Amino acid sequence: MFKGLGGLGDMAKMMKSAQEMQGKMAQMQEDLENMMVTGESGAGLVKATATAKGELKGLDIDPSIFDPDEKEVVEDLILAAIKDAQQKANERAQSEMQKMTEELGLPAGMNLPF
Repeated sequence: MFKGLGGLGDMAKMMKSAQEMQGKMAQMQEDLENMMVTGESGAGLVKATATAKGELKGLDIDPSIFDPDEKEVVEDLILAAIKDAQQKANERAQSEMQKMTEELGLPAGMNLPF
């Protein structure tokens, strides 16, 4: 098809691949906003739900922990659940990115921009 054009055929192929990758990245960004992860603390007494991009979407607290004398414990459990959700969101995003780089045939460990 591009015979006689030298390296332009390869350039056209590279541009097409770059456009496909850009489309897949945009789709993955959208998908990460819709994927939910849940972090827990206190053996499930506090649960934080976040998107795979790390945006906190919900907090579920078991009423049994509402003791005025345990205010600091409750605060620590809430923070721990949020941190757990954020860590899981990061792990999920990295996992999705790794899947995409493998599908595209890119080298393992290649960090694409988020």
